[in-house]
Amino acid sequence: MMNCSSSFAREHLLHRLHAIQQQHRYIPPHAMQQAATEFNVPLSQVAAVVAFYSFFSTQPRGRFDILFSNCTSCGYLTGEQNLLQMLCKQLQVTPGKTRADGLVSIDETSCIGLCDQGASLLINGFPVTGLNAAKLAQIAQLITDEIPLRQWPGTWFDIPDTIHRRDLLLTEHLFPGAALQQAFQHGASETLAIIQQSGLRGRGGAGFDTGKKWQLCREAPGATRYVVCNADEGEPGTFKDRLLLHEYADALFEGMALCAFVIGAQKGFVYLRGEYRYLLPHLQARLDQHRKQGLLGERILGQAEFDFDIDIVIGAGAYICGEESALIESLEGKPGIPRIRPPFPVTHGYLGQPTVVNNVETFIAAAHIAARGSAWFKAAGTPSSAGSKILSISGDCGKPGIYEYPFGVTIQQVLDDCSATDVQAVQTGGPAGTLLSPAEFGRTIAFDDAATGGSLLVFRSQRDLLAVHRNFAQFFAHESCGFCTPCRVGTQLLKNTLDNIAAGRSTAAGIDELQQLGRIVQHQSHCGLGHTAANHVLDGLRKFPQTFSPHLQPHFTARFDLGQALASARRITHRDDAGAHLDNDHRP
Repeated sequence: MMNCSSSFAREHLLHRLHAIQQQHRYIPPHAMQQAATEFNVPLSQVAAVVAFYSFFSTQPRGRFDILFSNCTSCGYLTGEQNLLQMLCKQLQVTPGKTRADGLVSIDETSCIGLCDQGASLLINGFPVTGLNAAKLAQIAQLITDEIPLRQWPGTWFDIPDTIHRRDLLLTEHLFPGAALQQAFQHGASETLAIIQQSGLRGRGGAGFDTGKKWQLCREAPGATRYVVCNADEGEPGTFKDRLLLHEYADALFEGMALCAFVIGAQKGFVYLRGEYRYLLPHLQARLDQHRKQGLLGERILGQAEFDFDIDIVIGAGAYICGEESALIESLEGKPGIPRIRPPFPVTHGYLGQPTVVNNVETFIAAAHIAARGSAWFKAAGTPSSAGSKILSISGDCGKPGIYEYPFGVTIQQVLDDCSATDVQAVQTGGPAGTLLSPAEFGRTIAFDDAATGGSLLVFRSQRDLLAVHRNFAQFFAHESCGFCTPCRVGTQLLKNTLDNIAAGRSTAAGIDELQQLGRIVQHQSHCGLGHTAANHVLDGLRKFPQTFSPHLQPHFTARFDLGQALASARRITHRDDAGAHLDNDHRP
């Protein structure tokens, strides 16, 4: 079902390992050795990569390999139903294990970027949305009958893009070559000045000045320069890149070429999150079309000294690779562990060379600015936040989907537009962002107010916020790369403490522990994931204390959960024999 062309970096280690896993349904030791020889890297590096990315497995997966999203918006918990358990029961599968006959495996994964589509899953990498009991029964029967995916109902794999509001970037498509023609007319220096005058800031959340980033890369010493598009949005609740890659890929590629013209690069990469692998054929087709139109390749639009092309590299399930230095490590065929900074990628990026990393929305905005001018862009937004912001809105609202607003729109206006009523809280920027109470709904979407990389999760009054916090804490504990102790241990302790509170095994001291842990994780971690992993807990304790207090006990009672301790020990030692279980423990 997947078609490869020249824009796919076949020689990349992640792609080779993916092919091996497709062939064997796991990555056996002899294949790791073979890959190490092919890529001339140590076997230890290949083994580390396999262990790091969640989509790789050293144990055989099922011929039907199912991953349910566990996100609060597109996850398997809907109302009173646990859809994952429902399908496991129908197919007689234990979650996280492959059925003895090798037919099927079912597990959960972090958000898969389908939050506007209801409960969703990936099966052999392809998304199925709008899950309910009836659809699961059909899926169970198709798997039992071993019907190949290509014979399943085709509409199940259609992912409609729902855009409820368009503004600067989504209203009109750019005429092919419009941005580059303007850039060639002005020259690289003046084009850079136009980007700087526009006030464009990175749309990924940090909000760094885009023109300044391009200038630093352009001026950095180096033999080669690179342009990298971060298409690895993995923040639960974020799905705008899915739309942009599907409907606005042409503007993205032209924005990357524009950046290459300004900084003097000849090579670019789109780092696509593994959950969006199904978009690869479409993206390859658009890249091929750009080459035919002379917008990529040698002598772009007749410019004698401007050659530039783009490869696509696909991740393998690691949220941390959305951090730019971790992404570059992954591009280089390593585990995506964030680098110590400085130096920054603009001077020491891919292969140690000056590199610009921007996200999908930023490159598209840059292409529009080059074509239409900085004044056009600055006319929208606020003095500190020029232009527009594309939001992914999901959760408890009547009209989930994509909304584009000029910066400065209030949270309340957004809630009104998406038909959200009786709202008790809004999470902006995903679990790493800010939890807002109704008293803050007058705040505005802007870099100096309620900043967001694009996610906006809505929670009505009936929603159990403690369950939301536990979901977020589990996400960060799972996605920590393990490099630094404050994040590796702290995120797990945050999760455990919240679980204890929910189970009625904590007192007011547990609240103090949460606050102390949160501050340690926030201030002592190595990278942005750790710095922001406790934000939701600290916001919740400060703004929604009533979420926690009903579950607290007046006095502490010492308890030890032997079953939980044994479960952790089994995971660490890879034991699952009878001696590793309590007598009354449930075994498969």
